[in-house]
Amino acid sequence: MIDIRDVEVIAPNFKRRLSGVTSTIIQLIPVQRSLGQKVAALGPGLPAALPHIRYRDLLALWHPPLGKRFRIWHARRNVEMLPAIFMRDVLRMPLKIVFTSASQRRHTGWTKWLISKMDNVIAVCGKTADYLTVPNTVILHGIDTDRFSPPGDKTEARRARGLDPAKKFVGCFGRVRHQKGTDVFVDSMIRLLSDRPDWAAIVAGRATGPHVDFEKGLKDKVAAAGLADRILFVGEHTNINEWYRALDLFIAPQRWEGFGLTPLEAMATAVPVIATDVGAFPELLVIGEDETGVIIDRDSVDAMAEAAALFMDDDGRRQAASIRSRDHAVANFSIEGEAKRLSNIYRITASA
Repeated sequence: MIDIRDVEVIAPNFKRRLSGVTSTIIQLIPVQRSLGQKVAALGPGLPAALPHIRYRDLLALWHPPLGKRFRIWHARRNVEMLPAIFMRDVLRMPLKIVFTSASQRRHTGWTKWLISKMDNVIAVCGKTADYLTVPNTVILHGIDTDRFSPPGDKTEARRARGLDPAKKFVGCFGRVRHQKGTDVFVDSMIRLLSDRPDWAAIVAGRATGPHVDFEKGLKDKVAAAGLADRILFVGEHTNINEWYRALDLFIAPQRWEGFGLTPLEAMATAVPVIATDVGAFPELLVIGEDETGVIIDRDSVDAMAEAAALFMDDDGRRQAASIRSRDHAVANFSIEGEAKRLSNIYRITASA
C-alpha cells in the first residue's frame, strides 16, 4: 500500500480473473516505478507486493499530486473507463483519462462513446488502431529482455528441463485450445517429425474447463501416430523462460489473438519464430531480408509444415535468424521502452 498523495498515475484492474491485461499491469508497474514514474494499481486480482491504492483512497482525488494539475487514470477496459468519466465529469475531480485499446473488431456504440470521452488513446498495434475512430498512438507491448534471454549452453538448458539434449526442439507455448491453434501445431508436427528423427516438439500450456477434452483428443492423436515420446505436453510452468531456452524454433499457431507476447519472448531468447497472420504478429517479426521468422496463413497445416520444414532443414538459416531475433527484440521491444513511451503519453496528456 502506498500513499495516494505520492501517486500520479492510477492503473485500475477491475477484473479478478488473470488476463492479458492484468499481466500487462503486473509487469509494467515495477518497471515504470524503477524509471521514476509514480504509478500505482487499483483493484482485485493483483499481487500484494505490487504498489497499489485502496478504493477509499479515491476520495483524495479531488486533490492532485504535489506540483501537478492532474492525475492520470490509465484504463484498459470499458468497466475502467466509465467510473473515471464519472469522477472527472460529474464529481469534477482533476483527472485525465488514458485508454489502451487491444480490440481488433468493430466497437459497439457504447464502447465508441466511452472512447470518445478519453483524453488520450493508445492502440497496442496497427491492426487495433484501424478499428479506432479517434486519434491514437500505437505503443507495442514490450517484454523483460533480461528474463527472456538466451542460455549460455543450450544442451544444458535442455537437460535442465528433462529433455533429450541430443535433439532439437520446436515449441508452441500458451493455452491449449482451438482458438490458439494448438491442433494445427500438433498436426503439422505429426506430418514433419516422422522424417526428422533429430527433432522433437513441446506443447507448453494449460487446458481448462471445456478445453480439457480438446487437449485429450490431441494427445490421443499423437499417441496413435506413435509420437508420444517426441511431441511432449509439458503443462503450464511459471519458469516458462527456461523452456524457451531449450528451443531451436518457435511456432505461434493462433487462429485469433489480441496482441500475443509469445513471439517476442521467443525472439528475445534467440529463437526464430513462425507465426500466423493474426494479432500484432506481422508487426513483431522481420520477414524477408534480415528475417527473424516467417508469417503464414492462419488455420493452415500445409503452410505451417512447409515453413517449419524450411527452418528445421536449414541450420544456417535458423542460426542466422536466431541471432537477428535477439537483436531485434532487445532493440525494439524491451518493457523499459514501453514504459518510457507510456510516460511520454502521460506527460502530453497531463499538460494538454
